[in-house]
Amino acid sequence: MAIQNQQASSLPRSDNEFLAYHRHDGAPDKSGVIWLGGFRSDMEGGKALALEEWAKAQDRSFVRFDYFAHGQSSGAWDQGTIGRWREDAVCVIDQLSQGPQILVGSSMGGWIALLCAQARPERVKGLTLIAPAPDFTETLMWEAMPHHVQQAIMTEGYWDQPSPYGGPVRITKTLIEEGRQWQILDGHIEFSGPVQILQGWQDPDVPWGHALRILECVTSQDVRYHLKKTGDHRLSEPDDLARLCDWVAENCAQVDAK
Repeated sequence: MAIQNQQASSLPRSDNEFLAYHRHDGAPDKSGVIWLGGFRSDMEGGKALALEEWAKAQDRSFVRFDYFAHGQSSGAWDQGTIGRWREDAVCVIDQLSQGPQILVGSSMGGWIALLCAQARPERVKGLTLIAPAPDFTETLMWEAMPHHVQQAIMTEGYWDQPSPYGGPVRITKTLIEEGRQWQILDGHIEFSGPVQILQGWQDPDVPWGHALRILECVTSQDVRYHLKKTGDHRLSEPDDLARLCDWVAENCAQVDAK
């Protein structure tokens, strides 16, 4: 059972860690929405909060949470992996939601959303992906690193990567190697529900062409790709947030109509 505290609720994990989350319960006859944040992001960002406000106004259930070692959740960053964060998201789907769900994944959250769609096809019925970054630990991170950085990771076990969003980010050998187990852009991604992809042309972190590979791999015939010419990686301007809510609403309406 989840434990309630003043700031957020806490979902215990089997290894004595916990996930911090906020949940709004909506009408039982409507599909729910779950927010999946990005790498080193937390559940207090503008997109998550805008979606929560929208969901409450629509009487639609909504969950936002922090992965292991992110935000208010417990855990040591050095132990974080794609597989662990996938497990966190599946746990949230299983324990904090009921019925069909629309997953909204930002950056790394897009990768996690696609993995959850494969892990829980009976529950995940729609996807809205914002600057999605599947396979990023390999194709956007490892392959872009200079040889000396790759050597440092392999010999020292980590490298502290400078970040424009704050202090340096420790990239571990475990993160890179474990991430290879979850790569999905080298084959078919089985999913039949509606998919919305939101991408910024000016994104410095996830090139706009990266998301096109999802169109090639996902089996759904209902995939829409929205490219904003002036958009960056965050896509958090007021017009971006309004469009995000509109596109999530479209997915919800399609799922509810089935």
